[in-house]
Amino acid sequence: MTAKELSVEEKLRLICGQDSWHTVDFDGKIPGVCMSDGPVGLRKVAVNEKGEWYDQPSVAYPALHVLANSWSRECAREMGEALADDCKEKNVDILLAPGVNVKRNPLNGRNFEYLSEDPLLAGTLAYEYIDGLQSKGVGACLKHYYVNNLEYNRLDQSSEVDERTLREIYLKSFELACEAKPISAMCAYNRINGVFASENEKGFRILREEFGFDGAVISDWGAVHDRTACAKAGLDLEMPYSEGNYNKLVADYKAGKIADEEVDACADRVLKLAERCEEMRRTRKVERTVEERFAVARKIAEEGIVLLKNDGILPLEKGQSIAVSGDFAAPGDSAKIAGGGSALVQWRGERFDLAKILGEKLGGEVRYARAFWERGLICDARKAMTDAAECDVNVICAGTGAGIETEGRDREDMRLPKWEEESIRRLAEINPNTVVVLFAGSAVDVSAWEDCVAGIVLAGFCGERGGEAVTEILTGEVNPSGKLSETFPCCFEDVPASSTDNDPCVARYEEGIDVGYRYYDTYGFEVAYPFGFGLSYSEFAYSGLKVKTSGDKAEVSFSVKNVAGPAGKEVSQLYIRPIASYVHRPEKELKGFVKQEIAPGKTAKVKFALTLKDFAYYSTAVDGWRTDDGLYEILVGASSRDIWLQALVKIEGGKISFVKETD
Repeated sequence: MTAKELSVEEKLRLICGQDSWHTVDFDGKIPGVCMSDGPVGLRKVAVNEKGEWYDQPSVAYPALHVLANSWSRECAREMGEALADDCKEKNVDILLAPGVNVKRNPLNGRNFEYLSEDPLLAGTLAYEYIDGLQSKGVGACLKHYYVNNLEYNRLDQSSEVDERTLREIYLKSFELACEAKPISAMCAYNRINGVFASENEKGFRILREEFGFDGAVISDWGAVHDRTACAKAGLDLEMPYSEGNYNKLVADYKAGKIADEEVDACADRVLKLAERCEEMRRTRKVERTVEERFAVARKIAEEGIVLLKNDGILPLEKGQSIAVSGDFAAPGDSAKIAGGGSALVQWRGERFDLAKILGEKLGGEVRYARAFWERGLICDARKAMTDAAECDVNVICAGTGAGIETEGRDREDMRLPKWEEESIRRLAEINPNTVVVLFAGSAVDVSAWEDCVAGIVLAGFCGERGGEAVTEILTGEVNPSGKLSETFPCCFEDVPASSTDNDPCVARYEEGIDVGYRYYDTYGFEVAYPFGFGLSYSEFAYSGLKVKTSGDKAEVSFSVKNVAGPAGKEVSQLYIRPIASYVHRPEKELKGFVKQEIAPGKTAKVKFALTLKDFAYYSTAVDGWRTDDGLYEILVGASSRDIWLQALVKIEGGKISFVKETD
């Protein structure tokens, strides 16, 4: 069916949604579509017998920041596939996910929902997530398009960004994700250079004409201010239904403010969306059991947990006595280890008990004291101190949770609540053999207590099988392989965006392309933990860099050897550094990564394929991507600050040639 087969009234009604979660079906005349949150677990809303809204239980997977810390394409695809089964069980056609907004500011309340400060990492993992989800019969909704990097006054504030920065940083993740052909995309709330994202015709034109997006653009819930302006710009479907906006659209149509062709374009894309969802439904079947989906959640947590510090305290040994403290370790409110808002999932399973699981794994004495809980209330303090003094190892579970990291507002600062910091310091004074397990969704300032403890494990918002995964990491049953998808700066004042987000009307992106490690590495800032960093119980060594060139292509190969420790997974990273560039370029930029498991004493061969596009920048002089002739270094290593291998290549006349290896 096309828009031409509908009446004007039907077309106008079609592009305004049915209710909070469904499109109009005109009593079965056309297929309807059901949508639902969210990116880390299905948040399907239902109504009980009393007429009250509630969230139906569903599998709670690790948040997307944990997925990104896995650097695993396989984990991203499996997460999408497993989420499809959750959706199919509850007859959901479109999952409103994933979010690929770049992490410009660590205080953003929704950073836990997003993937990385680097657009290549974010876009690559989003591609796998989307492709996995849609391959199993459920549509994705890529969001939030675009430059939505804070919750502060998100409904009105304008992100003021230059064109080159938009293209290289904030649009690039969407461009890469669009290669998976998501059937829908969601606009952001904010303005972009003064124009609402829902009315940003240029942005929608880039999405469709340059990125190849052929789906329907949906508004974020309540992001439409003028339905006519949105439709003319290319926003196809308003959600949820707003009677006021619909009536205004009808009046504007009658007044000739919007043409039939503009209405038809939106209506046709909504019809196509409905038909695609109907086609998916015909072959839809649940493939994974709930237990198999729990296993996926556990696998993602195992690969996404990052070991930040280890002064020989980990892995724990059987027979050791362990003191566990912190509200984050105990059964109770699952919101303590999750972010809030539309991504908060009602767990399908039970909340884990970390002390109990540790006891089962180690077979020794494990004690638990709550120690601290929300809003600074201290309890069991004397027990926590006594346990720490008497036990071999002290494990403190600290973090943020939905009360601090949530949709609708931003974090106040990068540090943990002061009562948590105080508890860590005091307990570590009693027992220096202290390990802190961090349940947080974004970068944390660890400066107040890092030197006091022997180990730090970033569990993140690790989902409802995260307890098992954390325990496996602590006990060495699983070798940690997660690496940071965002830099941990020493303090918030070091963040380039720290002084530019205080205006309620305009957020000026004055740092331009210098976001995350691009900034810290370029200007030599000391950081707590760099981008791409993560420890292992194994030791890896890189060697044998070779660069083969042929015309406009280059193949980079090298070896990674597991020289000590158990079998482990290593994330090899490739960066490019321009030499004497004609325009400002960051000191290095990620251009490739691969995660491989390597047995003890064994060597893995790694290959990356590069093209001229990998050396390019966006030139506002030519309004397009440009690769200048000149010299470029290829850097290979274990993080942005741990570079093992380097080589110099030259680009001349559109051809790449090898020059030499460099120190």
